[in-house]
Amino acid sequence: MTHFALFFTAGVWLLQQQAALPDLVWRWLPVPLFLALLIPDRVLWQRFARHTLLAAFACALGFFYAAWMAQQRLANTLPAEWQGKDIALVGVVAELPRQHERGLSFAFDVEKVLTAGAQVPQHILLSTYESEEEEALPLHAGELWQFTVRLKQPHGASNPHGFDFEAWMLERELRASGYVRSKEDHVRLAAMVERPWYVIESLRESVREHFQMALADAPYAGVLIALAIGDQGSIPAAQWQVFTRTGVNHLMSISGLHITMLAGLAFALVYAAWKRSVRLTLRMPARKAAAMSGLLVALAYTLLSGFSVPAQRTVYMLATVASALFVARNVVARQILAAALLVVLLLDPWAVLSPGFWLSFGAVGLILYVTTNRVGRIHWLLEYGRVQWAMMIGLIPPLLALFQQVSLVSPLANAFAIPLVEFVVVPLTLLGALLPFDWLLHLAHHSMSLCMAALEWLNRLPDAVWTQHAPPVWSIALGMAGVLWCLLPRGFPARWLGLLMLLPMFLVLPEAPPQGALRMVIFDVGQGLSVAVQTHDHTLLYDAGPDFPGEADSGNRILIPSLRGLGIAQLDELMLTHDDTDHTGGALSIMQAMPTTLLSSSLPDDSPILQHAHSLQRCADGQNWDWDDVHFEVLHPSNASYVEAKISKNNRGCTLRISTGKYSILLAADIEKDSEARLLQQHADKLPATLLVVPHHGSKTSSINAFVETVRPRYAVFTVGYRNRFGHPKKEILERYRAVGSELLRSDEDGAILIEMDARNFSVERYRKSHVRYWQQ
Repeated sequence: MTHFALFFTAGVWLLQQQAALPDLVWRWLPVPLFLALLIPDRVLWQRFARHTLLAAFACALGFFYAAWMAQQRLANTLPAEWQGKDIALVGVVAELPRQHERGLSFAFDVEKVLTAGAQVPQHILLSTYESEEEEALPLHAGELWQFTVRLKQPHGASNPHGFDFEAWMLERELRASGYVRSKEDHVRLAAMVERPWYVIESLRESVREHFQMALADAPYAGVLIALAIGDQGSIPAAQWQVFTRTGVNHLMSISGLHITMLAGLAFALVYAAWKRSVRLTLRMPARKAAAMSGLLVALAYTLLSGFSVPAQRTVYMLATVASALFVARNVVARQILAAALLVVLLLDPWAVLSPGFWLSFGAVGLILYVTTNRVGRIHWLLEYGRVQWAMMIGLIPPLLALFQQVSLVSPLANAFAIPLVEFVVVPLTLLGALLPFDWLLHLAHHSMSLCMAALEWLNRLPDAVWTQHAPPVWSIALGMAGVLWCLLPRGFPARWLGLLMLLPMFLVLPEAPPQGALRMVIFDVGQGLSVAVQTHDHTLLYDAGPDFPGEADSGNRILIPSLRGLGIAQLDELMLTHDDTDHTGGALSIMQAMPTTLLSSSLPDDSPILQHAHSLQRCADGQNWDWDDVHFEVLHPSNASYVEAKISKNNRGCTLRISTGKYSILLAADIEKDSEARLLQQHADKLPATLLVVPHHGSKTSSINAFVETVRPRYAVFTVGYRNRFGHPKKEILERYRAVGSELLRSDEDGAILIEMDARNFSVERYRKSHVRYWQQ
């Protein structure tokens, strides 16, 4: 069963890497492979053939099962012609609404479409927005509402080492997103739709409201809410950063540890009480009754917590143990884990796209690897130390692969956080949710405060976290093999060699561009701009993308993960072209996370961004330098423009030309017609370019005919947000560049644009096209 589950998982994972779904005419392929069961296994070659065909059967079955599930889900979609149109709907608020900076976001189950001819998926993601004229809608889980909405198909940024929003939407069966129209009449039709899942969501919301009232503005109220109902959005970003940097973030969500602890407690209490009653034990053995009670408690907590993958895995494992106990069969630990793995993937084939899936099952697999099938018994404290050692080195490869960072203080942090959170904070929190005694929540909060004080001290240590590039795939596989070798039982020879097998993940660095060449990434940051330029020994970041609602921005959500994954750990220069939040929104996050040698900008003197810079300069016409035989030159603005108050911030945008050999790139920020006219007058000979980042996202305010004809780029790149409210790029601007023979690239359609340029070659890669997946538009 274990091998079957592993190869089934491999098949499911393989399907999720496909650019298009396979034709299901091949869905019967696994059937002949199943005939492997008829092959006898008397001799070695027969055993090998039998096991090979069974592995192929499991892999093919997982592949085509996931393909069939994907076809069913993708069939429920929003037609393109209904994007951005007003649609009247009746439906249910399907989960507890989550607060964002300007309103609420929530899943919505569509019951009825009132607009004639409109087709809407059954499950969608909606947001509401507050305004000065209107208060926020008082939405609660389980309520039936009539809304007028505007929707769009799922669409997210597409960048190297970036988060795939479209895959996240697909896994949650949310097949469109949009917003509730603020100027329309909205009607609540029923206070509660009496269906089991909605009742559970309403109960979760009641618990959250109770915690918020009891704890008011207590700093760690969000942590207790997350521990009780799994609402991780209640934890502020700053606290999440502490948990991540200290390696205890698994404790602040509903983890298998929490559920196992509660199930074990229920088992012990019921077993102790049940065996004292002769009548009860005659009806059912105490061990079976206790196992059933533990399973029911685990299931209840899992449902209350939102049914996350780690919680599901634990419940399915406990269910397997309880089932084996009821039918009086012995089941080995690895079979329990394999059964849980199969059930998770049968219900959710997209779970393999989630980091939590790999970390959850991987962590339990490591625990079983170092604690089962070992000769002799050791003291529980030594076994706990062995497990912590396994977690410390065993999770290094997946953590580097998924997040490019590892907490160095994690063993120490977990040593005190696990017992404190598991045996004090979680029980008090759940008792506070069940009982009308607020002092239980205050006691839980005080305990959490003690834990946080120690975690924040560890977080402030200078080398608390190791961050690096994304390791090559082969080095991750070698690292996992090294982990398994290192954790072999005592007595196996040369276990220390396993540690050497981890080294390539750290030592094999991404290849830098050769001398005289550059690598450029024009990021897909939505309606904004950010461009990374890397030469052999230097890196420049041109603009930092837009700000997002709440504490998120392009820096911490897109640029930092991508830059680190590409092997860029510091910036020699950050150039912020002008004072617009779609170009500077991620700057502070970048400067806090990465050493930045120089900040060059046209920002006003009172900009708060300038206060965080170590070295400053104003970008100005005439500045030029060479990095590794690649020439950089600022063409705009002029020094004199800084004393002219009438010049708009767009027209003061830093315009940068980069060249090597016969090729050049022109980055034109948001300059408008007046600035383009100045460039034509002052630098007409330097404007022709192989690639142009089109001024002002393709707005009518820019790209005058003379400028376009002079630059005449081979590639014209428009950095625009999907269905942005400005209507960029404008049709006449697109036609203007087509007329001079430019190939048009758009970040909303092509994702990030990756460029490699040297004196002889110029290549362009569209990331959304080169890394396409079947669920993307």
